[in-house]
Amino acid sequence: MGRVSQAQAQENRKRVVEMASRLFREQGTSVSVADLMKAAGLTHGGFYKQFASKEALIDEAVSHAFDELAERRAAALEDNDGERNAAQRVVIDTYLSARHRDSPATGCPAAGLATDMARDPGDRGAHHTYADGVSDFADWLATDDEDGIVRLCTMLGAVVLARATKDTPLSDEILEAARAALTPAP
Repeated sequence: MGRVSQAQAQENRKRVVEMASRLFREQGTSVSVADLMKAAGLTHGGFYKQFASKEALIDEAVSHAFDELAERRAAALEDNDGERNAAQRVVIDTYLSARHRDSPATGCPAAGLATDMARDPGDRGAHHTYADGVSDFADWLATDDEDGIVRLCTMLGAVVLARATKDTPLSDEILEAARAALTPAP
């Protein structure tokens, strides 16, 4: 098999990071390199040509996931003509939806990676990227009247509990209660 071009190697790397970002949010960072590369449609041996270690990939995948989250927040702000409160409401409603609950692979990295980051010793780049991403999201959620950390904790806790109780009536109740608490009727 011949060597791949530099452009193809960059595309392969991007595909691995994107797939890792999805799989880690959905299944945790314990996903094996072999399974990850298979899901990306690449060989296991190719991994070490792209990444120094699995930890290096985790670092990039966590950063990628939080970049996606920031892009969604920016899009909500743009879609609402820069009206921050309206954009926040859209983000909260989307976050506390059955669709988000049922789609951890494309969902919020704060919720999808929380358990893995809690088990992380804290000396890896991913741990710091995670903390920065959570802080940034909380800052974005803050209002003149409400602390963004409280809002994020309510949202994240609701999604984690709703996922843990999925396929029971309690799951939808949790999402609805959190949504009502954070977006009261005008």
